[in-house]
Parts: sequence; structure tokens; C-alpha cells
Amino acid sequence: MRDFPLFPRAALTSARATRFGASLILQPLPEGHVLQVFSAKGMADIRSSLFEISDGTTHAVRAASPGQWFVVGDRPLSAQEFLTIESRLEGRAVLVDQSHGRVRIGVSGSGAEALLAKGTAVDVEERSFKAGQTAMTLVGHISVHLTRVAPDGFEILVLRSFAEDLWNDLNRMSVEFN
Repeated sequence: MRDFPLFPRAALTSARATRFGASLILQPLPEGHVLQVFSAKGMADIRSSLFEISDGTTHAVRAASPGQWFVVGDRPLSAQEFLTIESRLEGRAVLVDQSHGRVRIGVSGSGAEALLAKGTAVDVEERSFKAGQTAMTLVGHISVHLTRVAPDGFEILVLRSFAEDLWNDLNRMSVEFN
């Protein structure tokens, strides 16, 4: 029940995909859906069920911590779609819609590892952090959920209120790649 109307507004309103030289691209990703899943007690591994509720894209299901995952996608979900997904997990997990509260930023190119190494303590080299792996970490002073989505690509999931600051920080950190 809402007491006032909600008006969707993009978190990164002025951000556009930006290429830095030939080796780095920063890109605001579609504000589709972000679902946080908490497994029920005794249901330690429901990961296969999460693939069934995802949109089927590679790396749509991302570990967040033991018994917790994010399920992300480019398309927003309607309230009915959310309820349908929630009912499919009933008794095995609790689902929280984080679509309004989290923003995804893409970092790709051969310079992506070097850029992220400047801002996080995670070893992001591909031999240590392979496609599909995730980490809750900091980029600078901002808490993020980092996922390698390709050999030269990462997605950063950040709280909406920090998205613009992170976007600006990433742009400043990328200047050397021009």
C-alpha cells in the first residue's frame, strides 16, 4: 500500500556508455530487475531452482553470501511476475525485490582488470577471479557486488544512492586509458 505515487527515475540519468581509448568501456546497464534471495533454514542449496526463475542469461544468478544470491536481468518484472516467482520458491527461500534499490554498471575491455585493481582489494585477474565468480567488496569507499561476466567484462551492483558517486569515481579512474 502506497501513500503517494511512485515515479520511476533512472539512477544514472546523465550517464552514457563511455569508451576510454581502445581498452575500456564503462556502461550503465538497464535497470531491469534485481532479486535478492535468502534460502530458508535447512535449504542450503537452492541454486538450481534459482536458474529456473532467472531469465536464463549467463551469470543471471550470482552468489552474495552463504545462502544468499542475487538474480538479475535487463527486463523489469511486473508485480504479478514477481508474485509468480515468489510462489515457485515458497517454503525454500524468501525473495526481496531490490530492483528499486540497486543499479548495475558494466566495465569491459582489456583494461577492465587494471581499472578495478585500482579501486578494490579483490584480485580480479582472470586466473584468480573467473567468469561467474562474485565478491562483495569495496570500490574506493563504496560497497559493491562485483561479478566477472566475461573474460574481459565485469558487472558492478551498487546501492542506488551510491551509483552516481561510483559512476563518477570510475570515470575519474578511467582517464588514464584515453
